Amino acid sequence: MGKNPMKKKVNKWIKKGKDPRSAHWQAALEATLKLFGPDLEPGRLIPMGPLEDEDLVVFEKALAVVDLSPNVSAAFIPPLLAGKLTPPDTVEELHRISKDAPSYQILISRPGKEIRILSAEISEHATRPGVDLFQSGAFLGNYDFENQSVCLEHLNKIIRAHVWKAEGWTREDHVAYTLNWFEKVTCLNSATVAVEKDFSFFHSPTLIKSNQIDAMFTLMTEDLLKRGKDETDPFGQAVLSMENLKQEGREAPLAAQIIEDGMLQQLNLMRTLDLVKFSDFTNAQSEKFKRGFSETVRYLEGQLA
Repeated sequence: MGKNPMKKKVNKWIKKGKDPRSAHWQAALEATLKLFGPDLEPGRLIPMGPLEDEDLVVFEKALAVVDLSPNVSAAFIPPLLAGKLTPPDTVEELHRISKDAPSYQILISRPGKEIRILSAEISEHATRPGVDLFQSGAFLGNYDFENQSVCLEHLNKIIRAHVWKAEGWTREDHVAYTLNWFEKVTCLNSATVAVEKDFSFFHSPTLIKSNQIDAMFTLMTEDLLKRGKDETDPFGQAVLSMENLKQEGREAPLAAQIIEDGMLQQLNLMRTLDLVKFSDFTNAQSEKFKRGFSETVRYLEGQLA
């Protein structure tokens, strides 16, 4: 049998003069992310395992500030698992929380020829909440903060500086990034979710050769198409229920009505959070909005019905 690839990588790093402690710890972090791999989604912060109520509070705080480019994967690790992911005692500078305190960690990997790992401890119980960075078996540096609040306040800037991919975005990347942002806005019912407006087509419609109103309907369409296939989402459940009733030969709600209800919920959210200033629309924009609404309903009806 061949040598363990991770062990081979560690030996290579050490031969190049990297500190064995940081080399082994990066390997452990990479192995953890590989283990989580099937559950991770590029561009999204994904919780590993079920969350207790107290875990959900921390996750939502992190979700609001962790802004990822579409090629980057991130894992939110609650205490049940994070307690097992502890640096060895020989690496004192990496210890951020006592072993008996609930640890909340975020692991982010930036792909490339040499994977970069960002490891963050964001527990309010941490003695040193902050971020550690690793690449090629080397400990690149860290950021220490006085408490959880300050750590979260700076976390997105660190992510942006060290693991974001800012070049070579495709149209699909801009769509995925913007959709991820809107999903977080919807989940948290908040307009303060972190976003790089120069990369979001909702904020910068020219990224997809569009305009404000068309971009808004594009976002709504992408959101409902995705939710329509999700059996855990109320909109998806309504679509599935309609399909089941039709198959059983029973009277079902009109697809157009289900879609209109979903779109009105989206528009109400945008209005409530002041994401779109509908009151500032000109007469021409209002007419364009009406046409866009009807066209989107018809399109989604063809896709979901």
